[in-house]
Parts: sequence; structure tokens; C-alpha cells
Amino acid sequence: MGRVRAVLLDIDGVLTVSWQPVAGAVAAVEWLRESGLPLALVTNTTSRTRQSMAGTLRAAGFPVTGDDIVTAPAAAAGYLRECYPGARCALLNSGDISTDLAGITLVGLDAPAVDVVLVGGAGPEFSYDALNQAFRHLQAGARLVAMSRALYWQTSAGLQLDSGAFVAGLEQAAHTQAEVVGKPAAAFFAAVLARLGVAAADAVMVGDDIEVDVLAAQRAGLTGVLVRTGKYQASTHAAAATPPDHVLGSIAELPALLGHR
Repeated sequence: MGRVRAVLLDIDGVLTVSWQPVAGAVAAVEWLRESGLPLALVTNTTSRTRQSMAGTLRAAGFPVTGDDIVTAPAAAAGYLRECYPGARCALLNSGDISTDLAGITLVGLDAPAVDVVLVGGAGPEFSYDALNQAFRHLQAGARLVAMSRALYWQTSAGLQLDSGAFVAGLEQAAHTQAEVVGKPAAAFFAAVLARLGVAAADAVMVGDDIEVDVLAAQRAGLTGVLVRTGKYQASTHAAAATPPDHVLGSIAELPALLGHR
């Protein structure tokens, strides 16, 4: 591997599962801190704010702050401010992320007029009535903006369905195309790299989702590292169109891969 000047880490499935640390993950992040490598925790998690996630990670022993975390909601807020200033956005999401959507005009799905249907992470809020209201707004001309295309994520109870499945259904039913602002969007990786001040060729992305995390990062010019924890499945790994640059048992092996600087 060539010179690495920054590391991007997924959280769910790489550092934690159901917010419990993966074995060796705390030590790996401590090593990254001690080595002086800039890092960013990049996540499509939309159930919690950046500060809430940072607090939970610190309580588990990870040396991180809210400033280290880049979320899909924060990326969505920047995208909406730039592309749809002043838009009335109906949010379909599980969890309160209003803090990370500062400056965005949020309205209910039952609002009479909606400019953007904004889809976050799936949960009980994704009822038939809610999805049908979103569908009606899209039929009336609202744009569909999605924070993720992930189909599922790993929890202590097993794989759980995520919003990507519902986004695909809304696209098909409303004959529209979602504008994706979190991973795997190339613009998401570009924004993180700009924040870190490094070129794509000098950065590594570590993830448990071969498509959303790893291959998307590789298409953006980063070095991809797939870990066999979290949502990793051998079948999706084998079926991938292209191979990941590197495959590790877990993030605990990352220091060895990067050369124990």
C-alpha cells in the first residue's frame, strides 16, 4: 500500500454493533490517534445526532469527538441548502436528527405542499400511511432526496431492513430518481476528503458494506478496505462486480495493514 495520509471509518459494523465495540476496535482507533493520521467517522446512521453518537462512542472508550463524525443528515443539510434553498422538506426518518438539519425547513408528511421528500433511516415510522403520503407528494412533483441506499444493517438481533428498500419502491412507483447524499454518493466522499485536506489517492476507507462503503470509495479514488464484521456476507463479497483493495478480519488488523507507523 502506498502512503496513507487519512483514514475514513464506517461506525456501525466496523467500530460497533448495536453500539457495543467490535473486539479490538478501540485499540485500533487509539493507534490511529497516536500515529497522527487524520481520521473521519463517516456514517449513514440517521437515528442519532453527531454529538449523541460521539458521546456513546466515548463512553465505550473511543477517543473521538462530534467533530470527527460526518453523517448523512449533515451532508443532506448542506445539499438541500445549496440545491433547494428554502424548500419545504418532509422528513421520513426513524429518530430525531433535527439538530443536524439546522437551517432546513421541515414540514410534516401531512403538509398540503411539499418540495422535497427527505428519506433517512428506516424504522417503525415507515408505515404504509407515511410511505403513501410520500408517494403522493412525489406524484405532485416533489423531489426525492435519500440519505442512503443501504438495504439493511447489522444489529445484535441480526440483519434489519433499512431505507434503501423503501427508496427503491418509491422510485419505481413515482417514476422518479432519488438524489442520494450519503454513502455511496461520490460527492459525500469528496466532501469528507476536502474537510480532511487530502487527495483521494492518499486516503483509505474502511467499511463492512462492500457496495456502499468500499467499492463506492474505490470508484471515488480511495483505497477500499472491507472488514468481515457487521453486515459483511461472504455471498455479497463473492458476487461483487469488482474486488475490494484489501480484506481484513476486523478493524483490529488495520494497524498491521497500514504498517504500524
